[in-house]
Amino acid sequence: MARLFIALDLPGAVVEALVAWRAPLLARAAELRAVAPEALHVTLCFLGERPPESIAPLGEVVAAVAGPAGGLALGAALWLPQRRPRVLAVALEDRHGELAAMQERLMAALARDGLHAADGEQPPRPYLPHVTVARVRGQVERDRGARRRPHAPDPPPALAFDGVALTLYRSHSEPSGSRYEAQSRVTLA
Repeated sequence: MARLFIALDLPGAVVEALVAWRAPLLARAAELRAVAPEALHVTLCFLGERPPESIAPLGEVVAAVAGPAGGLALGAALWLPQRRPRVLAVALEDRHGELAAMQERLMAALARDGLHAADGEQPPRPYLPHVTVARVRGQVERDRGARRRPHAPDPPPALAFDGVALTLYRSHSEPSGSRYEAQSRVTLA
């Protein structure tokens, strides 16, 4: 089985800015583990475990729904989920609505082609575009984090950008964290 997800790739300058922004917080917060710079992305849909033969049809969906993702900007820092934070993320502002429109097209195409079904939430949660920049280490630290929230970071840099590519990724679990391998990528105009 292949663990798959579809994500928007970020420009190198945005990745560098996020890595620099989180560095002081990571130095102060031992309970946080950095997400590798090459793993910083915006997930549009987590697909979970799928048979390897589903990779080609999923790649076709990625190609069909890819479109511009301009007018993005780094927003506020977020601890997710709010009740028992497991990750530090940075929200994205979708100023032109292009990212949300692409995510809607993606979800509709996946459902239409029988490649992904909604998780049954009634009503479904609204899409929250964000970049996960760090994870809370282990269950003990997560439980402690629920009682004592990690330090509130300074606001991320004010940075506007366009998405680079829409990519179908395969996730490989490793002791040092997940490693992501592109299975299909469409560069965005």
